[in-house]
Amino acid sequence: MNWRDARSWTASWEWGDAPAWAACMLAAIALWISIRAQRDGRRSANAAEKSVTASEKSATAAEASVEEARLSRMASERSATVAEETLADQRREAAERRAADEEASRPRPDFRIERSGRQAFSLRNTGTGPATGITVSDRGRPYVMDRVVDLTLQAGDAKPFTMVGAAGQPIPSTLYLTWDGQSEEVPVAVPGF
Repeated sequence: MNWRDARSWTASWEWGDAPAWAACMLAAIALWISIRAQRDGRRSANAAEKSVTASEKSATAAEASVEEARLSRMASERSATVAEETLADQRREAAERRAADEEASRPRPDFRIERSGRQAFSLRNTGTGPATGITVSDRGRPYVMDRVVDLTLQAGDAKPFTMVGAAGQPIPSTLYLTWDGQSEEVPVAVPGF
């Protein structure tokens, strides 16, 4: 390079060229600033995009968490319902057991016919409780006996009666009794002689 030519080139500058050079410098600075701004904008856009992606993931996770909570609530409700049903069943079974125990331990009458002679008999309450309204049914006639109707016997008590076969028939081998609380006839064996 020839320095002499270089000086002449610089010497050829005039003041009218200074604003052009200043404009050129300002343009270069503006270019540099715009490139930096573009980079910063790109970084900001990338950060915003990452933020949106993270927000979407967070929203998806929140939705999954809400769904899991809903399923957990439903499972808890089902479990509570099953527990309530089980508890109700246990209470019902306990009540039935108590009722059965009370029924089993309740004093009950029981009857036996005792023979004290050829035609003399006694109806004895061999149970643990009293009986009222005792009636011997007319089933299996022909036979003749003292009528037993609306009789009351405490536990261990006996009521004597007579019974004879009739029309050539022997006395029956079974009498049928009912009493208050027992409307269905109960067979009681008559002892032989």
